[in-house]
This record gives sequence, structure tokens and C-alpha cells, in this order.
Amino acid sequence: MSEKTLQHRIDGPDDAPVLVLGASLGTTWHMWDRQIPELTRHWRVIRFDLPGHGGSPAHPASSIAELADRLVTTLDGLGVDRFGYAGCNIGGAIGTQLALTRPHRVTSLALVSSSPRYGTADAWRQRGVVIRTNGLDPIARTAPEHWFTAGFAGAQPAIVEWAVQMVRTTDPGCYIAACEALASYDVRSSLSRVGVPTLVVVGSEDQVTPTTDARTLVAGIPDASLALVPGTSHLAPVEQPAAVTELLIRHFTTAWHDKPGPGAPPAIGAAAPKPQIAPPPPPQTAPAAIESGRTQPEQVRGGTYEQGIKIRREVLGDAHVDRVEAAADDFTGDFHDFITRYAWGEVWTRPGLDRRTRSIITLTALVAGGHQEELVLHTRAALRNGLTPTEIKEVLLHTAVYCGVPAVNSAFAVAQRVIREETTPEG
Repeated sequence: MSEKTLQHRIDGPDDAPVLVLGASLGTTWHMWDRQIPELTRHWRVIRFDLPGHGGSPAHPASSIAELADRLVTTLDGLGVDRFGYAGCNIGGAIGTQLALTRPHRVTSLALVSSSPRYGTADAWRQRGVVIRTNGLDPIARTAPEHWFTAGFAGAQPAIVEWAVQMVRTTDPGCYIAACEALASYDVRSSLSRVGVPTLVVVGSEDQVTPTTDARTLVAGIPDASLALVPGTSHLAPVEQPAAVTELLIRHFTTAWHDKPGPGAPPAIGAAAPKPQIAPPPPPQTAPAAIESGRTQPEQVRGGTYEQGIKIRREVLGDAHVDRVEAAADDFTGDFHDFITRYAWGEVWTRPGLDRRTRSIITLTALVAGGHQEELVLHTRAALRNGLTPTEIKEVLLHTAVYCGVPAVNSAFAVAQRVIREETTPEG
């Protein structure tokens, strides 16, 4: 199988319209098994596995856009042009991406247990650090409590064990890449461009993608309706298969063709008036920046600043950058602009070294200079850039030879504390 395609399975009549189903992170296409008998009475159903999930080859994809591209290439190879799409969790993100970038291909959309932004980038990147250090077992053991209600988990031990094994058998590198994809995924400002009829399905007890996330989707997508599944957690198609199947059939049967006229009834009951989401505030204009004493107006920063802030957030984390930006004032603002443009926008983005190597160099330099506070920050960054605790230990041992034992003695204490914080699984 090519790195540009996804492993897939087809069920249903060859001459029926196509419905594509996307699975959640850590699951396989089997999460939709109990929908298949009913759905294949109406559609030719195509399910796909994410890279490294189930029997899918381990070709990591680190963005939702790349996953969507691989799915389109797969469908092109099958001769599929137009299709309906339903996806859960990361599968929902792929569907939203398709609706935004290939609107001519998607006839209608169902987003199950989905969000326009899944948690925070920092949390996803820390999960990658935990997996790189401890493997997938800690994630697998906690999956049932995130995916199912306690009552369902207690009554269905076989399904709980099935869920745990799905996660355990996922390729760790592909799971980490998917975490990175979700870390950078944020379509909140683009929802108004989703131009197909959309059903948003959420379990009332879902804590992973709560009802507030579902309502944000419904508020932002012009032709969207909300379906709340009572007493259900995150993996709604597994926990309440009959209810989810009925919702999908009603939606796709009604919304398959062009959008209804202004007087047509909605697919899932009468929706309440959508709240208006205020657009984000515009960037500070150059006159305002100058009046505040900042000598670097916004329009002369150029692409280097924008690239720099992106890389700085990816390496150091949103929380740190947000704190720095909030604390910047007339006295320190220009210095932080300088760091972002020069260190992050010009040096860290150069192609000659990868981020892992740059982290190794940075750790060594900080130890040599005795910069303990910065060492905390960059030990955390090194873990996010792919170094394991063992590799960080080797960097410090090597540095002791050339920079002195006392400096590295202090560095070991700092690094050990950070590694414990970052690699200890939750719960």
C-alpha cells in the first residue's frame, strides 16, 4: 500500500451512493461495525483506518490536511467522486477539512464527538512525550474511562477489553503524529465556509469533546443541526449504536442532495436560534503599536515573525508563549519581537538541522552558560522535539566532559524534575 493512500474496507451495493466513515484516534474501522448492516441497505460504505491503526501500514501523517489528502487519493483510486462523510473525533476533523478544501466532493457531513479545536496544543504535545517515554499502555489503560460511561463499561467488559487492545496495537509513532495533527488543528474561524448540510452528534456525558464543542460547531456552520445522545460518552457509535445509526440514516437520507430551500424543515428537529460568535479581535494596527511605544510596527514584521511565532509555540508551548506575550510591555516588547523574528523565525527554521539536533545543541549551550531557568524550558522543548529521557541523559553526560561536572550536576537535577513532570501519565 502506498504512503499516499489509506487502508480501507468496502461494504454494500456497488451501485449505491457512497458514504465514507472515519474512525476515532486509537480505534479502527471496526468501531463502526454495528452501523454497517443498516447503512449498507442504503449506501456503499467505505471505512478507512488511520496510519498505524489496525492493520494499516505505519506511514505517519502529522497534519489533518495530510490525512484528508490521503483519503482523497484513496477514493480517487476507487473511482469515487461524490460522497457523504461521517467521522468521529479525528475522523470528524478529517471530514471538516474535506468540506472546507473539497466542497465539490462532499455531499453532506456528520460530525460525531467532534470539535473545531481538540483541547490545547500543549496537551497533545505532552501526550506525545508520555507515549515516547512510556509507550501506549498508559493511554490504553485509561481509554475506557474517556470513551464510555461507567455504567456501560461495567456492563460490557468485553467491549472495554476490545477498546484497550485497539490502542495497545496502534503504532506509537503514528499515534504521536496524530497527536501533532490535532495539536495544530483549529478551524474555528473557518466554520462559516462549511457549505454542506451537517449533523453534529454528541453524547451528553462526553468529557473529551463536550457539548460546548458541539454547540460551537453548530453555531459556526451555516446549515448545521445538533443531536444529543443521552447517557452516552465519547465513543457514541459503540456505546449507543442504534441511536447513532438512526441519526445517520435520517440525516444522510434527507440531506444527500443540494441544500433545501429556505422553507424546508431541518433534518433533525427544529434547531434553536444559533448564537452569534464574535469574530476574534483584529490584529493591532501599526498606529496603535507606535503610540504604545513599540517601535516594530506589525506590517514590517513580515513572514519571518509569523513563522517564528508558529515555531516558538510548537517548541515551547502555547502556555509559555501566551505568558510571555501577556507580560510584554513597552520596555520588553521589542526584545520579544526580536527573539521571535531572529531566533525562531530565522535560525530555528533553517533547513540545515532538524529540531531534535537543535534541541541537543541548545541544552548543551544552556548548561555551559549556567542558564538554569532556560534549561527548564528547553528540557521540556527537547522532549516535545522527539528526544527521549535516555537521550537527554546522554546529552548531559557528554556535556559534563566538556563543560564541567558542577554545571551538569545542577542540570541533571533540573532535567530530572522536568522529565518526571512531563512523562508521568495522567491518572
